[in-house]
Amino acid sequence: MERLIDQLGDPGTLAFAGVLVGVLFGVTAQKSHFCLRASTVEVAEGEFGPRLAVWLIAFTAALTLVQAFVWFEWLDLSETRAIASTGSLSGAIIGGAMFGVGMVLARGCASRLLVLASCGNLRALVTGLVLTLVAQAAYTGVLSPAREFLSGIWTVSGGAPRDLSKMLGFSPIVYTAIAAFGLVSAIAFASRRKVALTRIVSAAGVGVAVALGWLVTFAIAQASFEVVPVSSITFTGPATDTLMALVTQRNVVLSFGIGLVPGVAIGASGSAITSGEWRIERFGLDTPMERYLVGAVLMGFGAMLAGGCAVGAGLSGGSALSMTAWLAVFFMWVGAITTHRLLMRIPVPQHS
Repeated sequence: MERLIDQLGDPGTLAFAGVLVGVLFGVTAQKSHFCLRASTVEVAEGEFGPRLAVWLIAFTAALTLVQAFVWFEWLDLSETRAIASTGSLSGAIIGGAMFGVGMVLARGCASRLLVLASCGNLRALVTGLVLTLVAQAAYTGVLSPAREFLSGIWTVSGGAPRDLSKMLGFSPIVYTAIAAFGLVSAIAFASRRKVALTRIVSAAGVGVAVALGWLVTFAIAQASFEVVPVSSITFTGPATDTLMALVTQRNVVLSFGIGLVPGVAIGASGSAITSGEWRIERFGLDTPMERYLVGAVLMGFGAMLAGGCAVGAGLSGGSALSMTAWLAVFFMWVGAITTHRLLMRIPVPQHS
């Protein structure tokens, strides 16, 4: 790691790691059809099927590996932003619910939109761009006062009050064992639902990518003389950083997130091309643009308010046992299931 840092520098090493982790995530997410929105739709319709199984495998795989890394003392999450900084309970609740509503309307969360856009889906591309612009407006722009107000309603200090591992008081080996049992159960559940082995392995690969994100950024931080943030896969923040860097800066400042986004695009598009699944998809009568755009706005603002997207909070923050991340993903489920059930009651217009 020291040799790589000497050759590429801290920013270059982080970006290189981001590309590698991103490619792994892009390939496995595309092959497994990993999607939180699809999982919530199944539950909302009373069906516990293959899409839910895929999400559970990815989540438990990430949780198992991350907690195992902590157990073996290969990883320390105590100084990460998900644990150490002040968190917002109101942001997790409101933002999580907004994100859940938005991903049902847009038919995909932030990560799924990036994967689909990389596979030729123009609906996902347009929706993702709007999501990114709204997220930037919520972070530093005209929507930031509203975000700051909502997040400030109910806060929690960083450290032990935000760390589920400290709140529950068990050792990392216990969390690892519980997560491993959950992973085995999720794989058994997937097998009963006739999920193909390649899809099961790919779903686990999504969790592996999240765990590797934590591990490699921690390793770089340990080897660097500079302050390097320890993080893992998330999409709203890195997507806004990438877009803003491309349109406002002549020289892009490298980081893990800057490498992650193109890495995912490369992995997902390559996987889709080799499997023959790459194709152009546009808006149509059954895919109204206005619905996607409303969903994008809700997801962009909601993700910034909640402190992460379905992957950033749901898998990365969840695997770190961040209390606010678990709260956010719970309300993503609540918002998504409620929205889909309401949409099921709306009659579908018939087009001649």
